[in-house]
Amino acid sequence: MVKITAEYEGQLHCQVIHGPSGCHLHTDAPVDNKGRGESFSPTDLCATAFATCMATIMGIQAEKLGIDLKGMKVEVTKEMSNDKPRRIVRLPVEFWVPGKLTDEHKAALIQAAETCPVHYSLNPDIDKPICFHWVDAD
Repeated sequence: MVKITAEYEGQLHCQVIHGPSGCHLHTDAPVDNKGRGESFSPTDLCATAFATCMATIMGIQAEKLGIDLKGMKVEVTKEMSNDKPRRIVRLPVEFWVPGKLTDEHKAALIQAAETCPVHYSLNPDIDKPICFHWVDAD
């Protein structure tokens, strides 16, 4: 178990502390929902968790395969609903994966991304298209 503690600071801001590491981060409501957009919103963190979880699980798989993904880039775009209740409706993700990889390596990395814990934890109604760009190092 991991304990994460948040303190509401007022003006739609929270300070969050990660128990095991003591690392701090702050959140703010987005501009389109009465905030100032001065930091990640809670739904931004959800999108961030999705992208970084896939990248992390791919990294674990890459280590098993003896390949290096250093420099891999990932981009996620969070799309919110226009109706009530306010919610995430789409999280398209793009990866730029460096290196000369075999088809088997690519398949294993795709499988790793698609089976990350956050992917399984998100509501199945959220559209989650994933696109991979294989960037040959040469």
